Amino acid sequence: MEKFKKQWEIQHNWQLLFPFFGLLILGYSAFKISNAFLKNYGLTLTIVASLLVFFLLLKFILIIFKKLEKKWILDYKWEMIRVFMVFAITGSSSLIVGRPIIKLIGITKENLNPMLYWVLYIIIGLVFYQILLVSFGWLFGQFKFFWKFEKKMLRRFGLKRFLD
Repeated sequence: MEKFKKQWEIQHNWQLLFPFFGLLILGYSAFKISNAFLKNYGLTLTIVASLLVFFLLLKFILIIFKKLEKKWILDYKWEMIRVFMVFAITGSSSLIVGRPIIKLIGITKENLNPMLYWVLYIIIGLVFYQILLVSFGWLFGQFKFFWKFEKKMLRRFGLKRFLD
């Protein structure tokens, strides 16, 4: 355990919550991916596939951590997990929030061209993504990082004038 704490620069035991929840979220994601492809083949095969997907995703994420560790300026390595959790929660939440909003407006696949529907759905999802990213970043104690990230993203969208 001490080796793990040293590797992730964990000074306090409460910081172990982030790797724990990060692995939990990764396990849930692996199960959802496996279940999407194998739900008709039984639970046992889905669980076995979930374990395989879990380890592949873990390997992939650790490679991404190494690359982003140099690019993102964070105080400790364990904060990378916290940042990834914010991105995961924000991505899912923006689509969950976008669905009822688009229904409230009265837009459905039946009354609109499907291509236009999906374009509007993605645009609404992106708008809420921007708002939720900073909000969840604040809740997870990373407001400064995400506000800087948000400004960079808005500049890329050509919305620089709204930042000044």
